[in-house]
Amino acid sequence: MMQRLAPYQIGLWLAEYINLRCQLCHIHRSASQVSSVTAPSHHNHIYQRLSTGLLCPLCQDNIAWLPAVFNVDIAASISLPVQAATYYDYPVRQAIRAFKHHEDMTKLPLLVHVLRQLPRPMGCHSSNSVILPMPTTPSRLAERGFDPVTILSAYLSKHWDIPIWRGVQRIDHTVSQQGLTRAERLTNLNDAFLLNELPPVKRVLLFDDVATTGASLQALARTLYGESSFHDQNSLHNKISAPASYPYHLSAYALAHGSNNK
Repeated sequence: MMQRLAPYQIGLWLAEYINLRCQLCHIHRSASQVSSVTAPSHHNHIYQRLSTGLLCPLCQDNIAWLPAVFNVDIAASISLPVQAATYYDYPVRQAIRAFKHHEDMTKLPLLVHVLRQLPRPMGCHSSNSVILPMPTTPSRLAERGFDPVTILSAYLSKHWDIPIWRGVQRIDHTVSQQGLTRAERLTNLNDAFLLNELPPVKRVLLFDDVATTGASLQALARTLYGESSFHDQNSLHNKISAPASYPYHLSAYALAHGSNNK
């Protein structure tokens, strides 16, 4: 059975293999960025085209990658580590906003390149891990017409070779987190998520586009951990609410981290 292509995959292929210009400065990408892995000489030309990144070396070096992990509390003595690919700053901030709020597909190659800076979490693979994208609400999906986090998570799934799992839904009573203080964000996210089924594996990798204060990821993790109040269906709450016996390992990842509003 043919594997389904990720959203906008053909456009990404064009940016990656045909239009060999840096996605930031738009200057032709240098061959010096080609991976150091040695390829057979008679395939060298093809190998260079397939190995070149989406940024030139200068633009790549001008972005601060992999800021320090920060933690948010999800239960007593339990914290959720959050790793971002970079900071929510120029030029990534502008690219995220254009893609997220205006469905500007010209920014997708840059954002995919940013995603690829996230190394696969140690010990995680397709048999023991799933990616949980930050759920959106039906009203927000109808308003935007597409779900940017779902699209980006498809590329993260491909990058890590780890499947996506959607066992949590977002309740359609919260407002946008944009412009809210941390306290307002936490209040806004009370009972924002509903666990529909137990995770099928032990490692759950939460993903969002921007981790500003980490409040959304914190609320999502608390729902999985059983600390949030959700309706007891088929004894789900009883199965996962005891911290001492909690069988899952949670960690979180984002395109960018910063104090600016999303």
